[in-house]
Amino acid sequence: MADFTSGFWDIYITALTLLGVIGCGILLWSQSTVQVKESEISDSGVPTTGHVWDEDLTELNTPMPGWWMWLFYITIVFGLAYLFLYPGLGSYAGKLGWKSSTAYQEELKVAETNYAPLFNQYLQQDLKVVAADPKAHAIGERLFLTYCSQCHGSDARGNKGFPNLTDQDWLYGGDPDIIKTTILYGRTGQMPPMASAIGSDEDVKNVANYVRSLSGAVSDPIKVVFGKDKFTVCAACHGMDGHGNQLLGAPNLTDKIWLFGGSEDTIMETIRKGRTSTMPPFKDFLGEAKVHVLAAYVWSLSNEKSIQSQ
Repeated sequence: MADFTSGFWDIYITALTLLGVIGCGILLWSQSTVQVKESEISDSGVPTTGHVWDEDLTELNTPMPGWWMWLFYITIVFGLAYLFLYPGLGSYAGKLGWKSSTAYQEELKVAETNYAPLFNQYLQQDLKVVAADPKAHAIGERLFLTYCSQCHGSDARGNKGFPNLTDQDWLYGGDPDIIKTTILYGRTGQMPPMASAIGSDEDVKNVANYVRSLSGAVSDPIKVVFGKDKFTVCAACHGMDGHGNQLLGAPNLTDKIWLFGGSEDTIMETIRKGRTSTMPPFKDFLGEAKVHVLAAYVWSLSNEKSIQSQ
């Protein structure tokens, strides 16, 4: 990686850029100063390239219009002036010292000044009250589409490995404050590989069939009987009844909701290799006030009836 951060690349990029711009000017100048020989002038007095096909098809050498030439020269001068004033030549920061990151931070400060009072106003309100506010709901939706839809989808119905936020199935709990905690500090859910603890590959298949039977999915009844005894290894997290544990983020195995898929092969893969899911924290990036509005919106997605009854 050090090869790409050495000083050589600054010199390389600077030289390549300047040579490219200056080279265009030299090429343009050289083509506008070429003298046409008398032998390369047609009978009508128009310069030619000297190329003739089929005895009488002559390629003319008509020069570019003067205004076009000067316009090209102006663009070259403009390019050189821009590279002098702004960054564009390796690590050279430009005479004006402008940086896109600085401009971005300034825009953030302006936005914070304009919108912080609004978000702080919502921060003082209960999350359920915020969820019922149409204006806060619209703001929360925009925040969700900007920062959450990449994983959970624009409709919040999730995808393989990313939870559906519109139902009542929650790994850590669906209370508004818990949702806010999840967004603020993130979550790391880990299902360790359990194949060695369960036994043979046949035992893994039996457990997978037992797990499927908990939610009423089609399963082999004989394998279910053998898998039930082996499931005791899994009960430490999921419970003997398979209803899961929200304190641990262990999913409920008795419903028909699957984060990674509920086929026999997928469940066996999960048992063999385990799963790790990470929800990144947003406290430092968005701040508590924005997270408060976002959490209210997320809670509203699965509690529309509760909001309407308020």
